[in-house]
Amino acid sequence: MKHTSVKIIKKFSVFASFLLVFSILLLGCQPRDNHASLQRILERGYVSVGTLYGATSYYLEANGPTGFEYDLAKKYADSLGVKLVIVPSYNIEDLFPKLDSGEVDFLAANLSITPKRLENYLFAPSYDHVSQKLVFKQGNKRPRKLKDLTGKLMVTTGTSHAENLESLKQIHADLTWQETIDLDSEELLIKVLSGEIDYTVIDSNALAISRRYYPEISIGFTIKKPEPLAWVVTKQQDNSILASLVEFFGQVHHNGTLLALDDKYYGHIEQFNYVDTRMFIKAVENKLPKYQAIFEKHGQEVDWRLLAAISYQESHWNPHARSHTGVRGMMMLTLPTAKQMGIKSRLDAEQSIRGGAKYFKQMIDRMPDRVPSPDRLWFALASYNVGLGHLNDARKITRAQGGDPDRWVEVKSRLPLLKQKKYYKKTKYGYARGDESVNYVENIRRYYDTLEWMDNQSKAKEIQLRAESSDKVSSE
Repeated sequence: MKHTSVKIIKKFSVFASFLLVFSILLLGCQPRDNHASLQRILERGYVSVGTLYGATSYYLEANGPTGFEYDLAKKYADSLGVKLVIVPSYNIEDLFPKLDSGEVDFLAANLSITPKRLENYLFAPSYDHVSQKLVFKQGNKRPRKLKDLTGKLMVTTGTSHAENLESLKQIHADLTWQETIDLDSEELLIKVLSGEIDYTVIDSNALAISRRYYPEISIGFTIKKPEPLAWVVTKQQDNSILASLVEFFGQVHHNGTLLALDDKYYGHIEQFNYVDTRMFIKAVENKLPKYQAIFEKHGQEVDWRLLAAISYQESHWNPHARSHTGVRGMMMLTLPTAKQMGIKSRLDAEQSIRGGAKYFKQMIDRMPDRVPSPDRLWFALASYNVGLGHLNDARKITRAQGGDPDRWVEVKSRLPLLKQKKYYKKTKYGYARGDESVNYVENIRRYYDTLEWMDNQSKAKEIQLRAESSDKVSSE
């Protein structure tokens, strides 16, 4: 996913096309049975949204529910002034019946607009596009086309992947695959890595997320070109909900909300570096345990995993690291900064982490209150790297160009301009390698995501082991 002006123009063009189509559709939609209407949603005070558990839709964290679809649905509910009620499903086979029965008002679940689904449902304006990738385990022979498939291919039942394979079967009669209702895309990736199956199909956005944890997954070829994603409503409803969704997506396209959400979940994973990802995972397994308790100790006001991610970007968790500019230690502090933070030895791992945590918290606190989360974290990271003055210069350029200076997705596209004389000669703090600062922030965001996932996996295993041990004691 590229956050370029071309992409923005394409999104607006797609939206305009959808708006025309939906306007025509709405004219022909007539109220039927007792399915929800916008009036009923407003009267009862909540909107019920069906979704899927998963990295691209909806999942639970320590701080509560999150996910791209959840955040976007929450903004829709807020725009109506009602509460959001999420009704999650574990598999797609259970999802559509909830819409058919009226249990949910619409579906927001990273769903592609496919010919089969169009026969029975209506779609809101598209908010993104994904392609389908056929993947395999790195080290095995790469398939480059359907005829190269020599092993077991498995996909989830009821998905757009299964629908696409059915379509391809009409042209490639020898194509075979298996379907499962019990496994989702991530679980199928694990099956590929374990050698239980040879191939699976996954959407490009889900793959971008998963490769941070499973770098051994490799792309064979694109099995389906980009197709639009959209929310789904039933044809049994009147036209009011669909009309409100058309209006809502017009707003979030126009005001930058959609672009900001896209950046929050996908902006930092546009590029995949196999070697860097593997090195980081090995460092988490082999080096981090020595320092984790220190990060946790000084991570009371800032998530210790974010501190650890900063430290890895700075020093690769080397307490004796140094650069030609004179910064040193785990958090690569300058000598003046270390003195300000009360650090006597930058080469002492705990002192460096304590000083880095204190300094980073100061960067966060210096961000204007109007800057939303998590953008204030990314701004603070940029300040940690390039300095608050240069960051504010980039924010002023953003405002002057009509962008939102309080959104990271807007400012990160202007930071590289600080290397160009025609821009930096008009700023207060002058020249800066703003492009390096952007890479710095996006690297840390990737490391942070991976650390969160690995930490949650570790905690889940501990809970499972305790439960198994308790069951064993009870049985004895």
